Amino acid sequence: MPGPNDPRWNQARQRLDNFGHGFAKVADRGTSFWDQIAEGMAVHQLWQDFRADARAGFQFYSQDIDWNSFERQKPWKRRLSVARALAWALLRKLSPARRVFLLLTIAFAVFTIVQNNTVVGLVLVTLALLLLLSLELADRVVMKRDLEIAREIQRWLVPGSPPVIEGIDIAFSTRPANTVSGDYYDAFRRDQPDGNNRLLLVVADVAGKSIPAALLMATIQASLRSLAASPLRLDELVLGLNRYACANSLTGARFTTAFLAEWDTASKTLTYFNAGHCAPILKRASGGIERLELGGLPLGIRVKGTYQQGEVTLGSGDLLVIFTDGVIEAENENQAEFGEGRLLECLNRIKPAKAADALSGIVASVDAFVGATRQHDDITSLILLVR
Repeated sequence: MPGPNDPRWNQARQRLDNFGHGFAKVADRGTSFWDQIAEGMAVHQLWQDFRADARAGFQFYSQDIDWNSFERQKPWKRRLSVARALAWALLRKLSPARRVFLLLTIAFAVFTIVQNNTVVGLVLVTLALLLLLSLELADRVVMKRDLEIAREIQRWLVPGSPPVIEGIDIAFSTRPANTVSGDYYDAFRRDQPDGNNRLLLVVADVAGKSIPAALLMATIQASLRSLAASPLRLDELVLGLNRYACANSLTGARFTTAFLAEWDTASKTLTYFNAGHCAPILKRASGGIERLELGGLPLGIRVKGTYQQGEVTLGSGDLLVIFTDGVIEAENENQAEFGEGRLLECLNRIKPAKAADALSGIVASVDAFVGATRQHDDITSLILLVR
């Protein structure tokens, strides 16, 4: 048996060291490759995301299926009908050329299996499906690039940071369900000719999601900014905004819910109009809860619509929470909604020193409730805390 001083012993040890170094390099490359593919996400997170994607995909393809037509069928026939309906729904999402290509690929796969050329057939079918997948991915990449540009433009339309106003603290956030959002928020000074400093607050939600809602949101923002630049009272501004929305709402199909308010720094009063929007929650420093509901129909419904003005006086420690329906309608995997009850529970728990603390608490509560479920609507909140 060779000893430690034997040359063969040294050669064996060198081979073992080389093998260990080689294995470590392969392991490092494998880890690096996995990190690039998974982007640092754990396996359970990847599985949760895949489940959420699969559920969202099923909802997307099944939204046009008449499920009531399958109720009277026998179980085995119902399964076949559902599978056929889902397959047809998938085919309809493809362009005609790709639809024909996919059907020919499936027919070729069946032919090769009948002819017992399974291996060759599977290779060719796999390559054909990868080609089809690459074409769909190319379309998605181009669309995603355009949407990223649209998102950047949309970010320019809303404030990146809240204005600094004496006596109050403001925080806001928005999270689109898709790349672009139909929600709109804003907060900017609107000083009056009489020298009275005022702050205009607005949170709006255009009916629908994604690009159509985002385009209309941009027009609402431009119209509001234009009207706010003139010396109009808040009620006149709301009426003007409604007239503009009616002219661009496709006869009411694209209406906009909105909450518009003006904060008077001298009197510490908030004048507001609620145009069919989720009623903001005013939590008093004493713990009492009030809802700001006065207003009228959503913008874009009726040209000659009338709106009732509301007014509240705020004191130190009062917290105003303005939000879109994406907050209270956020769903978990059981399709249960977050609801106003949970939002009120969250507000009762927190005693924020800053508006940003209240905003973080609300966002954290919604995220904890939803879990890994894919977001289905835009979520926007604006918080005002009186110092």
